[in-house]
Amino acid sequence: MEDADVSRQIQQMVSFIHQEAEEKANEISVSAEEEFNIEKLQLLEAEKKNIRQEYERKSKQVEIRKKIEYSMQLNASRIKVLQAQDEVVNSMKDSASKELLRVSDDKNTYKKLLKDLIVQSLLRLKEPAVLLRCREVDRKLVEAILEEAKREYAGKAKVQAPKVTPDNHVYLPPPRSRLDSHETFCAGGVVLASQDGKIVCENTLDARLDVVFRRKLPEIKKAPFRVNKLINNPQSVSSPVFASAGAVVIQLPFRIISFSYMDMQLFIQYIFPAILVMLWLYSFKDNASRQYM
Repeated sequence: MEDADVSRQIQQMVSFIHQEAEEKANEISVSAEEEFNIEKLQLLEAEKKNIRQEYERKSKQVEIRKKIEYSMQLNASRIKVLQAQDEVVNSMKDSASKELLRVSDDKNTYKKLLKDLIVQSLLRLKEPAVLLRCREVDRKLVEAILEEAKREYAGKAKVQAPKVTPDNHVYLPPPRSRLDSHETFCAGGVVLASQDGKIVCENTLDARLDVVFRRKLPEIKKAPFRVNKLINNPQSVSSPVFASAGAVVIQLPFRIISFSYMDMQLFIQYIFPAILVMLWLYSFKDNASRQYM
């Protein structure tokens, strides 16, 4: 074989090796590129997933903080409403107490009321001998009606008239001297006790007001707000408070009071105390009649 043929064959072999090497390099490059793209996509999706999870976690934290802040603000608002409600209720009771002082102004009415209070207390105690305590200013009035009260009790209870001893040494507190005074006072009424002092029936006007106030406290707390709601939406509230002919009507068990729309403070200061006193008088009359039966 000549040198030229050998050189040609060697050149062909070299060319084949180069071509095969290039093909192999291209395959490796393509495979590496594919693996790189796959790995890149996996890493990208993993990071996207992490970002989405972190976003969801932080979104939930934000929502939780919003709910906590809303709950705190709501509780704070409720506390403020309850505080304002208590202030209104205390103002109502104070106004009603001042209104109650006028009950003893009408001597005839107050005289009958005292007699009924004594009879009711005797019916509660059912003792043969009791001690009676009243205000010093009511002493003569009590002495004037005491015998009649004893007879009425004896007739209703079907027993002998009890021995009632007025306490001429210790009296109930006097009437309030000034409306803005904070001294201890009593609007009227009586306190009866058994001779040994173990059983006491406190039947003062102030005590009865406290009883009515405790019993009616849920309604009392709602009353101003129901009136305010009624003014804004007359069709939203039904009896015992309802709208009629452009006025607010409050239906009580024994009468109906109608008044025009007015400022809430006016209602609290003037109207409600009168209603509460009338509720007290009605409650006394109703309780007394049931006791007599």
